[in-house]
Amino acid sequence: MLNRMSMKKDVHQALDTLSPRERQVVKLRFGIDDGRIRTLQEIGNIMGVSRERIRQIESGAFRKLRGKKKVKCLMDYLVPVGNW
Repeated sequence: MLNRMSMKKDVHQALDTLSPRERQVVKLRFGIDDGRIRTLQEIGNIMGVSRERIRQIESGAFRKLRGKKKVKCLMDYLVPVGNW
């Protein structure tokens, strides 16, 4: 339980480095707030833009997150593929 709370805090800290729009796209895409993963089209409908625009926003968000210190701590929560 403690590990889950710590991970949630770390995820939100990483997302805080994004713009509000980028943050919303990532949260909706991965179901961070409600557990429901959404498609690019669904997010586009919610935000009133095309799915291609959502893909661009998502891509930009990932570019921003790559290499940031606050994001690197999230790697501790990932299980290497070979350990499954």
